[in-house]
Formats: sequence, structure tokens, C-alpha cells
Amino acid sequence: MTVSVENRITETGLETNFGNETRIEYVPYGLLCRSPSNVRRKAPTGIEELAITIEAKGLMQNLVVHAIKGSRAKKPKLGVCAGQRRLAALDLLFAQGKIASDHPVPVKVVSEAEAVAASLLENQHETMHPADQCEAFRMLAEEGRSVEYIAALFRISHLMVRRRLKLANVSPKLLDLFRNDEMNIEQVTALALADDHDLQERVWLEASEAWQREPRELRAAITGTEIDASRSHLARFVGLDAYAAAGGYIRRDLFSDAENAGYIADPDLLHRLAAERLVAASQEVAAEGWGWVETRTKRDYGEVMAYGRLPSFSRELTADEQAELDALIVKRDEADAKLNGCEDGEVVEDDERREQLEQQAYALSDQVDAFGERLETWADDDMKLGGVFITIDQEGELNIERGLVKREDVARVYPKEGANDGEGDMTATVPQAKEKPVHSEKLCRRLTAHRTAAVQAELSRRPVVALAALMNRVIPTVFDERYHFAYAGSAVKIDAHASRDSLVREADDMESSVAFEQIEADRAKWVKLLPKKVDDLLPWLLNQETDVMASLFAFCVAATLDGISATDSAHPISALADVMQIDMAFYWKPTQQSYLNHVSKARIIDVVSEAVSLESAAELQGMKKGDAAAAAELRMAESGWLPEVLRNRAMGETKRKRTH
Repeated sequence: MTVSVENRITETGLETNFGNETRIEYVPYGLLCRSPSNVRRKAPTGIEELAITIEAKGLMQNLVVHAIKGSRAKKPKLGVCAGQRRLAALDLLFAQGKIASDHPVPVKVVSEAEAVAASLLENQHETMHPADQCEAFRMLAEEGRSVEYIAALFRISHLMVRRRLKLANVSPKLLDLFRNDEMNIEQVTALALADDHDLQERVWLEASEAWQREPRELRAAITGTEIDASRSHLARFVGLDAYAAAGGYIRRDLFSDAENAGYIADPDLLHRLAAERLVAASQEVAAEGWGWVETRTKRDYGEVMAYGRLPSFSRELTADEQAELDALIVKRDEADAKLNGCEDGEVVEDDERREQLEQQAYALSDQVDAFGERLETWADDDMKLGGVFITIDQEGELNIERGLVKREDVARVYPKEGANDGEGDMTATVPQAKEKPVHSEKLCRRLTAHRTAAVQAELSRRPVVALAALMNRVIPTVFDERYHFAYAGSAVKIDAHASRDSLVREADDMESSVAFEQIEADRAKWVKLLPKKVDDLLPWLLNQETDVMASLFAFCVAATLDGISATDSAHPISALADVMQIDMAFYWKPTQQSYLNHVSKARIIDVVSEAVSLESAAELQGMKKGDAAAAAELRMAESGWLPEVLRNRAMGETKRKRTH
């Protein structure tokens, strides 16, 4: 029926009942329109799903309407001040021809003065507690409703529905604790890892201390000896699908965002499957003609270093291989250029795009590097003596190291060299497993420029160390009969190229650094002392006191240091930093300009976790990249944290060739 609304139009002040004194009445759909008094301005969402529900079940909640003033029609329009989404769904059903203009719609009528207040109250519903939502979802599922249906009904993701249904399986006693705020969401999700109510309750009740009720402790109590698949290199190597196909049980963790989240319940089965894959790989490699093949589930660097290396050579590229390599190099350089663009802050908010560019650049770099491995070959006789180590790296990939030789067979491979004479090491460089770099090439150059400036600043004040550094570079060249095979690991460029311009070019914040300001102050002092003409330089030097000569010598040697690197691997300049015990935290601090704006948000969170605390890092999760960088700078101001590339790491012996 149609309600008469003329007598409801009032000019009086705001009432307090908001239509509660009136009964629900029915009006034709055709009289309804959107009210200008509706406080919800955002366009409604999920209309199609709501329309399906209304068509199937009818309109379960009335609209709140008021008469539109000034309407001259026989039957004035009714403005909907509460129920915008329901009206939009009715509009869609009308447009689809599923209801007519005279379709009856339940409404309550309020005065125009009450319209805004009624609309505001409509949009102030109390949020349902997650425990109640879980049980509601469970009841819908028991009625036969699909995950898709529930997700559409509540306008949430399918994953959220599955997570709520998983929580609904928690013991009712524990859900009551959760509902009464005696347990938080992180704790109940940890307990949800167990399907058995008795186990859930026992783990909770036995956790008598507060620390035992931390989510990570509850999770550990449930999983016990099970293996976290998201952290296991063996799980990545075997694959969860293969493990499950072999009959293995996976305790799934729907509440983790990690890829392949879950717990391996049968570690023995996982190790057996990994061993089977390793055996298959070893048989394939042995067919190449090697004398022996060893397999390990994890690389033992000490074990591999005990072996020598067979001499190898590289065959020539075929025409097709050369064309393929050239094309790969072009693609790699293009990918590097795009990635370096991100370091300039052009797309600082797009972490996903940055991650894609990083993956593409690293993948292409790996493919270029793989060409060298493809071309490496050995003499047939040497292969019969030598062998291969096959291991699994942290990413779950096979790492195959060919060309190893046992120590007792070294004399047969190097008859002129004989056994190790005690002065050298028959083992040569052991290639490290290739890992994804933490920092881009551009950021590495930026950071290592600051490292170079810091070492220069310290070295310029230490003539004895400067002399030793120069001698360390010169001696292997002069005494080549002693150091013929030595790699001269030195940061000093003997042809005296000053690195000042490189420092400024690679780090746009260099000129404001403590180290560079010290260097420039010393430079200005020496410029005033030195003669104006180069012809006068030698006589001037011969007339100086020993301390002046020593100080000037140290400054000049320091100026030739070149520790700028495109990677964050160990560098010879770190040896100088070590002997001088340089504290890089004095010269460099993690700020937005120096570091945080040049890495992803995920890296920022990792850094704050390491330098400050997990709690401080968690606070950054919901922030945008720029805000997270600013907050991280404040939290880390006094931390003394340094990125890996600035932590002193001298080149080890595994980076040098054997000396005689």
C-alpha cells in the first residue's frame, strides 16, 4: 500500500524518536529517490551481490525516508536518507526488469528535520566482534553456503572468509575467551594451527607464564618438530605438491602471508624425497665423465674448501651462442637502467613495481653469468680424477660445483707443483653460491663512496699506515718472482688517479658528510702551502720537515683510494678500515637521503627489526613508503646501524690465488 506523506512534512525542530513511533509501511519503488540529506557520500559498493540477495530473499531491512519539499506531483517523492546501498540494489533490479515501479518497499517515514540525524545513526553500526563473525560464517557454511557466497555477502576477500572459518574451528571455550578479550587475535590464530580442541586447550592452559602465551611460543608448542615450509630450503627443493603427493601431511597456516605457508609434519619423508632428487641429479652429472660425485642437502663451505680445483678452459662461443649472449646483455643493461631509475625516487611508492624490476634484473644477470659456466670444460683425463659436489642452496635450487680434486690426487693433476709445500694452498677460489644482492649497483656505489671517504679521512692522518698501504701495492709488482701468481688486493691506484670526483658523482650527499668535510679542509690547507708552479714542487718538497712530508704523503695516498664498488661483496679497502679500527657509524648514518629512500619498504622494515626492535618494525607495516622511511629515520637515529656493505669485511684467502 502507499503511505500518505503530506501530513508528515513539518517545520518543527528535531525530534528524538526518529520514526520509532511509526510503523513500517510499504510504498511503491517508483516514489523513491536519493535524499540530499544522506550523509554517506561515497559511492556504494557490492551492489550486484546485494541485488542478488534481495531478489532471492527480499528486502530484510526497511529504508528510512522523508518527503521531498517542493514536490508538485500528486504523490510527492520520498527521499531515502538511510539505506543508500539497498536503494541502489533496487535500482539495479528495476533496470534489469526484475521489479516494477509499483514494487512495494518497506519504509519508515521521518520528518525532513530528522533526516540527517537518521542517516547518521544508520551509518554508526557497531563492528561485529571477529569471534561472532567466525560463528556466523560457520553457520552459513553449515547451511551449504560457499566461500564465494559469504565473501560477496560481506564484501570481503575469499582468503578472509577461509581464515574466519579456520578460527571457527577453535575450541568454543577458547573462542569465548577471545570474545571476552581475554585472548587477542594473534594468539587465537596461533592456536588455530591445531585441529584438535583438546590440544588447543592444553597448549593454552599449560602456558602459565605471559611469555609462553606469545603467539610464536604457542605456535612452537603446537608444531613441535615439524618443519616451517616457508623457511625450509628442503621444502622449496622438493615442493609441497610433491611432498603431499607422497602422502605427507601439511599443517596449513592460512594466517601467514608467506608463500607456501605451512608446517611439514613428516620430516623423514621430506628428507627422503630430497635425497631421491639428489641421487637423480648425481646420476645425470656422473654421466658427463666425472670420477666421483658427492651430494649434500646443505653446502658445507669447510668441506668443499678442502678440495683443490682442476685446471679448466673455456671453449669458443658458436655464432648462435654469441648472438644469444649479446641479446641477453642488452636486456640485462636495459633492466639495470630501469632499476636504477627507482633509486632516484621516481616511483618510491610502488614497491611491487620495484620488486618486479629487481627480479627481472637479477634473473637476466644470472643468465649472462650462466654463459661462462656453460662454456667451462675440462680435459678428459682430469675429469676421471676429479669430481663434483651437488648441494641445495637456501632458495631450494641445486648448486653443482664441478672440477674439484681430492688433496691426495693434486700431485697427479699438477706434477710440477707436487704436494702443498706449506707456503701455498692447493685450493683456489671457491665460488660462493650466487645470492640475490641486498642492494642495487647504484646504491652500492653510493654507500661504498662514503666508505672510501671515511677511510681516506682516517688514512690522511696516519702516515705509517699510508706507507704500508702503498708498499702493499708496490711490493708484489717489484718482487714478481715471489708473488707471480698473487692477486694484488689493494685499494691504492699506483698510477695516482685521485678519486675525489668519483666520490661526489656516486653520492649526491657526499659534500655534506663528516669525512668529506674533513678531507676538503685538509685539501684547502695543503693548497695554501704548496708552490704555485709544478717546476718548484720538487725543490719545495726537499726543503720540508719530516713531519710535513709524512702528513702530505699520507694525504696524497689517501686521495688515491678507490673503494667504490657496484656490489656489496668484500673489498680490499676493508683491510685498511680494519687495521685503523674505523667506526663507520661516526661517518655515516641511515637517513632518508642516505639510504631509506633508495630501498623498498620491505627492506626498511627488515632494517628497523634488526636495528631497533620487531615492535618498532611492526608499526611501519601500515604506513606508505615515504612515511615509513621518515619514521624509520627517527627510530634509528642513535642505533649505529650499518648496511652490510659498510661493515668491515676484508677479502679472505678464498679470494686470492695461490702464492709461491
